[in-house]
Amino acid sequence: MTNLILAAAAALVVGLIIGVLVGRSGQGANLRQRRAEQQIDELRGEFTRYQAQVNEHFMESAHLLRRFNDVYHDVNQHMARGANRLCNDDEWLDELEQQSSGRLSHSEDEAPSEPPRDYAPKSELDDSGMLAEDYGLDKDKAKSKKESV
Repeated sequence: MTNLILAAAAALVVGLIIGVLVGRSGQGANLRQRRAEQQIDELRGEFTRYQAQVNEHFMESAHLLRRFNDVYHDVNQHMARGANRLCNDDEWLDELEQQSSGRLSHSEDEAPSEPPRDYAPKSELDDSGMLAEDYGLDKDKAKSKKESV
């Protein structure tokens, strides 16, 4: 019977030790989970602050650009009034009016602008363009080079 009591006591002690170890490992996982949640909350707060700063920056930029546009418009009007008041040349005033009204449109007699080319246009059908291998070489040398290949 004493052996039975000793075995029960030993099992109880081993069970308590295992229970304490399992309990502590569970607390470690809980602690890691809480730390991870805190980090997530900190990152969310930082991200929210960053978004607020970006929004504030663009709002202020829009306000400053609006003010800049208003001041530019005022300066332009001031210069036009000064030109009207100080210049008596009717031809010049007509030219100023035309320039300010049709600034972005092409006149009918102007050819539309063409983007620059990155090659030399061919002048003859036989002529090779700038990107050809034999461009700029003598015709005889180029023909002999082609024949040798």
